[in-house]
Amino acid sequence: MRFFILLCFLAVAWADPEHPLSQEFIDITNEKADTWRAGRNFPEHTSLTYLRGLMGVHPDADNFRLPMKLLIEEEDDLPEEFDARKQWPNCPTINEIRDQGSCGSCWAFGAVEAMSDRYCIHSDAQKHFRFSAEDLVSCCHTCGFGCNGGFPGAAWSYWVHKGLVSGGPFGSNQGCQPYAIAPCEHHVNGTRPSCEGEGGKTPKCVKKCEENYNVAYKDDKHYGKSSYSVSRNEQQIRLEIYKNGPVEGAFTVYEDLLNYKDGVYQHVHGKQLGGHAIRILGWGTENGTPYWLIANSWNTDWGNNGFFKILRGKDHCGIESSISAGVPKYA
Repeated sequence: MRFFILLCFLAVAWADPEHPLSQEFIDITNEKADTWRAGRNFPEHTSLTYLRGLMGVHPDADNFRLPMKLLIEEEDDLPEEFDARKQWPNCPTINEIRDQGSCGSCWAFGAVEAMSDRYCIHSDAQKHFRFSAEDLVSCCHTCGFGCNGGFPGAAWSYWVHKGLVSGGPFGSNQGCQPYAIAPCEHHVNGTRPSCEGEGGKTPKCVKKCEENYNVAYKDDKHYGKSSYSVSRNEQQIRLEIYKNGPVEGAFTVYEDLLNYKDGVYQHVHGKQLGGHAIRILGWGTENGTPYWLIANSWNTDWGNNGFFKILRGKDHCGIESSISAGVPKYA
């Protein structure tokens, strides 16, 4: 009897039109949205605790903002459209979409993704290094709280002062420390574990490489030469990306973003979920609406193959207020 009551309760909860993954919520969003389209990315029964846990930018992150760097250039020198994937085609990490799994480690993913891109870009595509999200999440104790949220600015500072080893996705055996938290399944009939329950626990900091990697942990460390924040000025952000490569940004996620499929996202429906960090690759205009081109860290079966666009130039959801970046150092 108790089991039957529980099933009834869950059925009612999943049918709630205000539940952000319900079909009703998606339909209402599409009625309100003019510049983008919503659809299903997560199974309807996915735990809200899990979804909130993906938002890993800690509320105190602004206290760890880096010194601001200003670039000077004529506005006319920047193109109307820019995509880092096309600008630097020989830097494969720019095309990659990672998966943070059931861990609020977006603050680390946005950082190591942009660091990896910039390491290649600043070497004229002669050097390639996938910085390890595992190393950053587990070993940077000044960066925040691991899977329970962190500070993007502190991540870039750690890169400069302590360095990071290499590491690819979960199960890849790439680099010194591949990511230890498994991806979860956004689709109902997929092969990965379901996206349910509490967020993942922060992996323990282990200062050694996998056995099959032939470089010692301390010798695999690669460093940043400098780290800084970028002004919330749209022109400054564009210039930074154009000159130095993708940046890490942070913004406020609302429930409707969970269901993003394509177009230029603008918040139209639902409640605030928390702060989230991503990687900004470029910009453009779609049907008259200016956008930032962004890589998320929720695997390729979310959004538009893992990417999305968001309104540019209005600091929408704070997207232009928390930009972190840096320049790599070569041995």
